[in-house]
Amino acid sequence: MDNLIDHIVIDVRDRMAEGAEAWRRLGFQLTPMGRHSLGSANHLAVLGRDYLELLGTDVPGGPLRPDIAPYPVGLNGLVFRTGDAEALSAGQQARGVPIGPAQAFHRPVDLPDGTSGEAHFRTARLDRAAAFDGRLYWCEHLTPEHVWRPEWQSHPNGALGVARILLSVRDPERQAAMFRRMFGAAAVTEGTEGRAILLAGEAVVEAAPHAAVAAELGAAAPDPAGRGDHMALLGLRTRALAETAAALRINGVPFAEAPGLLRIPAAEAMNTTLDFMA
Repeated sequence: MDNLIDHIVIDVRDRMAEGAEAWRRLGFQLTPMGRHSLGSANHLAVLGRDYLELLGTDVPGGPLRPDIAPYPVGLNGLVFRTGDAEALSAGQQARGVPIGPAQAFHRPVDLPDGTSGEAHFRTARLDRAAAFDGRLYWCEHLTPEHVWRPEWQSHPNGALGVARILLSVRDPERQAAMFRRMFGAAAVTEGTEGRAILLAGEAVVEAAPHAAVAAELGAAAPDPAGRGDHMALLGLRTRALAETAAALRINGVPFAEAPGLLRIPAAEAMNTTLDFMA
């Protein structure tokens, strides 16, 4: 299936140390910093079947990779999984989806047992103008054993996996039409207030009108920072909300409680509104 979420990207630009500290305060165990052959750096919070990626440069004030340079700090990458990036690219092009060719890259990995390895990937990226103002692409893992390590998958906040992505968009039907072309009509349903919902395995990607997102998130919403249609919220399944709340209180992280979830305002999470969900 090509509609399963592989990972979610939070851009930190040249604020890598600040971003890592913020997400550790949120109760995530982060991997050692990795440096891509493309010229970027990252930390991962590895979950059960997917992961979160803090992406930028480890050089304060340093140059950014050209494809991430236009984007502000915050949620900017929605990444699906594929077993063959080249075949995926060809198949999507045949459906009329504006996608580029597969691109290969790698990064060294410091493994928990003290040894080192190299993680290899191939990605195929949607044209920027085709969807929301962010990056949507597929990732093929050639060395998954260097990402999903049991030692990295346990987090003090109890996070288990991605459950919800909320897009704030001008026209949900435009986004729905692209999702149907990419994944087939059966993968997309209609929600309340004109929302378009993409079923993505155990997660949903929800495109909602700007006004509906503003009403839902209120003061917890991220700063669009000049973007139009954008990723507004990341929802994560957790083992137990009481466990998550305890981890957040220990680190002095403010949150709001609602039935079935704890909400972290974007100001506490590098311009990313974050829900922990039962």
